[in-house]
Amino acid sequence: MIRSALLGLALLAAAPAAALAAEPAAVTPADRTLGSADAPVTVIEYSSLTCPHCAAWTNTVLPEFKTRFVDTGQVRFVYRDLPTAPAPVATLAAKVTRCVAPDKAFAAIELMMAQQEAAHLMRYPAGWFLNAIDVGGRTAEEVGACVEDPATQAALDAQIADAQAAGVTGTPSFFVNGKRVENTSLDGLAAAIEPLLP
Repeated sequence: MIRSALLGLALLAAAPAAALAAEPAAVTPADRTLGSADAPVTVIEYSSLTCPHCAAWTNTVLPEFKTRFVDTGQVRFVYRDLPTAPAPVATLAAKVTRCVAPDKAFAAIELMMAQQEAAHLMRYPAGWFLNAIDVGGRTAEEVGACVEDPATQAALDAQIADAQAAGVTGTPSFFVNGKRVENTSLDGLAAAIEPLLP
Protein backbone atom coordinates (compact mmCIF):
# COMPACT_ATOMS: atom_id res chain seq x y z
CA MET A 1 0.00 0.00 0.00
CA ILE A 2 2.73 2.43 1.00
CA ARG A 3 4.86 1.31 -1.92
CA SER A 4 2.05 1.92 -4.45
CA ALA A 5 1.36 5.34 -2.94
CA LEU A 6 5.04 6.27 -3.25
CA LEU A 7 5.07 5.01 -6.83
CA GLY A 8 2.04 7.17 -7.60
CA LEU A 9 3.74 10.22 -6.11
CA ALA A 10 6.88 9.52 -8.12
CA LEU A 11 4.89 9.28 -11.35
CA LEU A 12 3.07 12.50 -10.49
CA ALA A 13 6.37 14.29 -9.88
CA ALA A 14 7.71 13.02 -13.21
CA ALA A 15 4.65 14.11 -15.19
CA PRO A 16 5.19 17.01 -17.58
CA ALA A 17 4.19 20.37 -16.17
CA ALA A 18 1.83 20.96 -19.08
CA ALA A 19 -0.08 17.79 -18.18
CA LEU A 20 -0.67 19.09 -14.67
CA ALA A 21 -1.47 22.65 -15.71
CA ALA A 22 -4.86 24.14 -15.18
CA GLU A 23 -6.77 26.22 -17.69
CA PRO A 24 -6.18 29.97 -17.57
CA ALA A 25 -8.26 31.92 -15.07
CA ALA A 26 -11.70 33.03 -16.22
CA VAL A 27 -11.90 36.34 -18.05
CA THR A 28 -12.87 39.25 -15.79
CA PRO A 29 -13.69 42.93 -16.39
CA ALA A 30 -10.10 43.71 -15.39
CA ASP A 31 -8.77 41.88 -18.47
CA ARG A 32 -7.77 43.81 -21.59
CA THR A 33 -10.06 42.42 -24.29
CA LEU A 34 -11.03 42.96 -27.90
CA GLY A 35 -14.32 41.76 -29.31
CA SER A 36 -17.67 40.73 -27.97
CA ALA A 37 -18.04 39.08 -24.57
CA ASP A 38 -20.68 36.90 -26.28
CA ALA A 39 -18.26 35.55 -28.89
CA PRO A 40 -18.33 31.74 -29.02
CA VAL A 41 -14.54 31.50 -28.80
CA THR A 42 -12.15 33.16 -26.37
CA VAL A 43 -8.47 33.38 -27.27
CA ILE A 44 -6.08 34.30 -24.46
CA GLU A 45 -2.55 35.45 -25.20
CA TYR A 46 0.17 35.62 -22.54
CA SER A 47 2.69 38.13 -23.77
CA SER A 48 5.58 40.38 -22.82
CA LEU A 49 6.23 43.84 -24.20
CA THR A 50 9.97 43.09 -24.38
CA CYS A 51 9.55 39.74 -26.17
CA PRO A 52 10.55 39.96 -29.86
CA HIS A 53 8.39 36.96 -30.80
CA CYS A 54 5.41 38.68 -29.17
CA ALA A 55 6.12 41.86 -31.11
CA ALA A 56 6.39 39.90 -34.36
CA TRP A 57 3.02 38.24 -33.68
CA THR A 58 1.34 41.53 -32.74
CA ASN A 59 2.81 43.39 -35.70
CA THR A 60 2.23 40.77 -38.40
CA VAL A 61 -0.54 38.38 -37.30
CA LEU A 62 -2.84 40.38 -35.01
CA PRO A 63 -4.17 42.80 -37.69
CA GLU A 64 -5.46 39.95 -39.89
CA PHE A 65 -6.54 37.94 -36.82
CA LYS A 66 -8.70 40.89 -35.71
CA THR A 67 -10.21 41.34 -39.16
CA ARG A 68 -10.98 37.66 -39.61
CA PHE A 69 -12.13 36.66 -36.14
CA VAL A 70 -12.60 39.57 -33.72
CA ASP A 71 -14.33 42.09 -35.96
CA THR A 72 -16.73 39.37 -37.17
CA GLY A 73 -17.88 38.58 -33.63
CA GLN A 74 -16.41 35.07 -33.63
CA VAL A 75 -13.61 35.62 -31.09
CA ARG A 76 -13.05 37.58 -27.92
CA PHE A 77 -9.29 38.22 -27.70
CA VAL A 78 -7.71 38.61 -24.26
CA TYR A 79 -4.23 40.03 -23.67
CA ARG A 80 -2.44 39.02 -20.44
CA ASP A 81 0.99 40.00 -19.18
CA LEU A 82 3.88 37.67 -18.49
CA PRO A 83 6.97 39.92 -18.27
CA THR A 84 10.20 38.46 -19.66
CA ALA A 85 13.79 39.70 -19.73
CA PRO A 86 14.75 42.37 -19.04
CA ALA A 87 12.17 41.91 -16.29
CA PRO A 88 12.26 45.45 -14.80
CA VAL A 89 11.62 46.98 -18.23
CA ALA A 90 8.91 44.46 -19.14
CA THR A 91 7.24 44.94 -15.77
CA LEU A 92 7.19 48.73 -16.13
CA ALA A 93 5.86 48.45 -19.68
CA ALA A 94 3.11 46.08 -18.50
CA LYS A 95 2.14 48.53 -15.76
CA VAL A 96 2.01 51.43 -18.19
CA THR A 97 -0.39 49.58 -20.50
CA ARG A 98 -2.50 48.60 -17.48
CA CYS A 99 -2.66 52.23 -16.32
CA VAL A 100 -3.81 53.91 -19.50
CA ALA A 101 -7.55 54.32 -20.11
CA PRO A 102 -9.08 50.84 -20.53
CA ASP A 103 -10.37 51.59 -24.03
CA LYS A 104 -6.87 52.69 -25.07
CA ALA A 105 -4.98 49.69 -23.68
CA PHE A 106 -4.61 47.95 -27.04
CA ALA A 107 -3.49 51.15 -28.72
CA ALA A 108 -0.69 51.41 -26.14
CA ILE A 109 0.19 47.71 -26.38
CA GLU A 110 0.31 47.78 -30.18
CA LEU A 111 2.40 50.94 -30.22
CA MET A 112 4.93 49.51 -27.77
CA MET A 113 5.15 46.33 -29.83
CA ALA A 114 5.63 48.33 -33.04
CA GLN A 115 8.43 50.36 -31.44
CA GLN A 116 9.96 47.52 -29.43
CA GLU A 117 12.94 46.79 -31.68
CA ALA A 118 14.01 50.44 -31.87
CA ALA A 119 13.48 50.81 -28.11
CA HIS A 120 15.60 47.72 -27.46
CA LEU A 121 18.42 49.06 -29.61
CA MET A 122 18.31 52.29 -27.61
CA ARG A 123 18.11 50.35 -24.31
CA TYR A 124 14.44 51.20 -23.78
CA PRO A 125 14.49 54.99 -23.54
CA ALA A 126 11.85 56.96 -21.63
CA GLY A 127 10.30 57.98 -24.96
CA TRP A 128 9.10 54.40 -25.52
CA PHE A 129 6.96 54.60 -22.39
CA LEU A 130 5.90 58.20 -23.02
CA ASN A 131 4.72 57.36 -26.54
CA ALA A 132 2.44 54.70 -25.08
CA ILE A 133 1.12 57.17 -22.51
CA ASP A 134 0.47 59.70 -25.30
CA VAL A 135 -2.03 57.32 -26.96
CA GLY A 136 -3.40 56.10 -23.64
CA GLY A 137 -6.08 58.64 -22.85
CA ARG A 138 -4.69 59.62 -19.44
CA THR A 139 -2.10 62.14 -18.35
CA ALA A 140 1.46 61.14 -17.53
CA GLU A 141 0.74 62.07 -13.92
CA GLU A 142 -2.31 59.79 -13.77
CA VAL A 143 -0.41 56.91 -15.33
CA GLY A 144 2.57 57.51 -13.03
CA ALA A 145 0.38 57.40 -9.93
CA CYS A 146 -1.23 54.18 -11.13
CA VAL A 147 2.16 52.60 -11.91
CA GLU A 148 3.28 53.36 -8.35
CA ASP A 149 0.05 52.03 -6.80
CA PRO A 150 0.70 48.68 -5.03
CA ALA A 151 -2.61 47.43 -6.40
CA THR A 152 -1.18 47.58 -9.93
CA GLN A 153 1.74 45.37 -8.94
CA ALA A 154 -0.63 43.01 -7.10
CA ALA A 155 -2.81 42.66 -10.20
CA LEU A 156 0.26 41.98 -12.34
CA ASP A 157 1.54 39.41 -9.83
CA ALA A 158 -1.84 37.66 -9.91
CA GLN A 159 -1.69 37.44 -13.69
CA ILE A 160 1.84 36.03 -13.57
CA ALA A 161 0.67 33.43 -11.04
CA ASP A 162 -2.25 32.56 -13.33
CA ALA A 163 0.12 32.08 -16.27
CA GLN A 164 2.35 29.81 -14.19
CA ALA A 165 -0.65 27.80 -12.98
CA ALA A 166 -1.71 27.35 -16.60
CA GLY A 167 1.74 25.94 -17.41
CA VAL A 168 2.93 28.91 -19.45
CA THR A 169 6.72 28.96 -19.64
CA GLY A 170 7.30 31.30 -22.58
CA THR A 171 5.76 34.07 -24.60
CA PRO A 172 3.73 34.41 -26.64
CA SER A 173 1.48 31.57 -25.46
CA PHE A 174 -2.09 31.12 -26.65
CA PHE A 175 -5.15 29.33 -25.32
CA VAL A 176 -8.32 28.78 -27.35
CA ASN A 177 -11.33 28.19 -25.10
CA GLY A 178 -8.94 27.15 -22.35
CA LYS A 179 -6.83 24.75 -24.44
CA ARG A 180 -3.19 25.46 -25.25
CA VAL A 181 -2.39 25.98 -28.94
CA GLU A 182 1.21 25.45 -29.97
CA ASN A 183 0.98 26.70 -33.55
CA THR A 184 0.56 30.46 -33.10
CA SER A 185 0.46 31.34 -36.79
CA LEU A 186 -2.82 32.62 -38.18
CA ASP A 187 -3.43 29.24 -39.80
CA GLY A 188 -2.58 27.40 -36.58
CA LEU A 189 -4.96 29.49 -34.52
CA ALA A 190 -7.65 29.26 -37.20
CA ALA A 191 -7.39 25.46 -37.09
CA ALA A 192 -8.14 25.57 -33.36
CA ILE A 193 -10.86 28.22 -33.61
CA GLU A 194 -12.94 27.19 -36.60
CA PRO A 195 -14.18 23.81 -35.27
CA LEU A 196 -15.57 25.67 -32.24
CA LEU A 197 -17.63 28.13 -34.27
CA PRO A 198 -21.39 27.56 -34.66
